[in-house]
Amino acid sequence: MYNDRINHSLAVANKMIEIGEEKDLSEEQLKELFILGYNHDIGYRFGNNENHNIIGSNILKECNYKYWKEVYYHGVPNSEYKSLYLDILNIADMSIDKYGNDVGFDKRLEDIKTRYGEESVQYQNCVKIVDELRNKS
Repeated sequence: MYNDRINHSLAVANKMIEIGEEKDLSEEQLKELFILGYNHDIGYRFGNNENHNIIGSNILKECNYKYWKEVYYHGVPNSEYKSLYLDILNIADMSIDKYGNDVGFDKRLEDIKTRYGEESVQYQNCVKIVDELRNKS
């Protein structure tokens, strides 16, 4: 389980660089994206699926990490907070499965539905996030 989380986080970080390169972001921005992607699920180490984003963002905020809000709001549909980095994080997170494979939105949603159930908050929130991301492109 722990290795799966590391594989997922590393793959999200690499996917974020890929997306950032497609958007012609600077080398500095690509480094920021990698660090954000790698740390986006840090809250799982100290919490659970229900609140990992809040716990992780609080840890990162205490460390004066610039992008703690992106961690807080990742996976949160209809968020009042908006940023390019949050969009990139959500795209990457919703493309990479729990093992670190780049499977795209549809297979990622199918996996989440299988693990948590179609009526679960986790699955419903992910469907909303993917719908928001698709409507932006």
